[in-house]
Amino acid sequence: MNRHTEFTNKNILVLGAGISGISVAYILRQLGAHVTLSDAKPAADINKDLSRLKAAGVVLSLGHQDEALLAAIDYLVLSPGISIDIALAAAAQKRGIAVLSEVEVAYRLSRAPIVAITGTNGKTTTTTLVGEILKTTGHQVAVGGNIGASLSEQTLATEADGFVVAEISSFQLEGVSKFRPYIAAVLNVTPDHLDRHHTLDIYRQTKERIFATQQATDFLILNYDDAAVRAMAKRANSTILFFSRSQRLDCGIFVENGIIRLSWQGATVDICAASDVRIKGDHNIENALAACAIGYLAGAAPQAMAAVLASFPGVEHRIEPVAGIAGVHYYNDSKATNPESAIKALEAFSGNVILIAGGTDKCTDLTEFMSLVKKQVDHLILLGAARQRFAESAAQHNVENIHHAASLTEAVTLAHRLAKPPQVVLLSPACASYDMFNNYEERGNTFKELVRRLG
Repeated sequence: MNRHTEFTNKNILVLGAGISGISVAYILRQLGAHVTLSDAKPAADINKDLSRLKAAGVVLSLGHQDEALLAAIDYLVLSPGISIDIALAAAAQKRGIAVLSEVEVAYRLSRAPIVAITGTNGKTTTTTLVGEILKTTGHQVAVGGNIGASLSEQTLATEADGFVVAEISSFQLEGVSKFRPYIAAVLNVTPDHLDRHHTLDIYRQTKERIFATQQATDFLILNYDDAAVRAMAKRANSTILFFSRSQRLDCGIFVENGIIRLSWQGATVDICAASDVRIKGDHNIENALAACAIGYLAGAAPQAMAAVLASFPGVEHRIEPVAGIAGVHYYNDSKATNPESAIKALEAFSGNVILIAGGTDKCTDLTEFMSLVKKQVDHLILLGAARQRFAESAAQHNVENIHHAASLTEAVTLAHRLAKPPQVVLLSPACASYDMFNNYEERGNTFKELVRRLG
């Protein structure tokens, strides 16, 4: 079947008027489908331009959602923010309507092989790094998914001999069925999104859907140092390549005597010294290992990968240096939307941190996070919907100097007043942003603007 004709003349309902939903609705309409885009929010509350959809003939149904929308529908496509557990999706499945994620649609449209990267933390950095590494092969490379442009948009723009590199979240994996990446990677699994997935086991199972349809001719990159991820090898049909920061592997990529080294199919290749990796923190060595494993399998030369690792500055909103003011350095880590990610940020510093944390509570366990806060943080400034639970947990761990702020503006002002060299000010919220901002990018950009005004 021509992948571009699968949806022609089909009746498709797309739920969610976010970036992915708007993009996939437009693309499906361009491919000849009859498309309705629905969002529970009224048009006045949607801060996106829908004029292109209207001009293309996409029907807009905004401000309400009921089962009447399912009449004569062939496919229901879910944006990442829409849970597959909602009543409308359940009703669609009961009627025999195929329920797909935008990622599944993108896969069905793609001519190029897909490299798919998931994990609780490190996805954006690793995906961006892989994109830079694969560009050194001379092939066309598109990067999308949970970052940047929607995946369906990227796959359509990529020729068959190129690569589509995709950051894939657990939300996007809820609605996949045929999705089969040529190379998949699972970086780590720690408690996250339990407000949506309910249990860690369900969350892990959802992550495993990234390799569920892979075969022996496909590759799966797994973190050997993460026991839950290492065990996934037993449930995969793919060819496995492990990576490890802590131990030598007979077959895989690892750090030995300070060197990033790959042992694969009887050959051993040195890529570079771990100290040459420009981005900060031990967790970024793990991201570099995973990226190099993918790059090697996709045909990138070791010396080219080394050059990328030495020059790659990291991604915006992830331990991003913002400014130095009166000897105090400020860092934007707004992408730390769970405690595990914030832990990795704290571990990148030697202490003397003034930490701004809080936001939308994901109800994850705070024990390890607060234990590290006790050791690393001089002042803890809490804000947002989670601040009370975070404050109670901090007090239980004997964290001193706990402050509350009503807004990010107040938090930055307070941090500036408290901070003295050699302290650093770190925004690493350990929470989602939706109580005060539209997304973590808006939160991080607001923080950066507030810091720049201090100078």
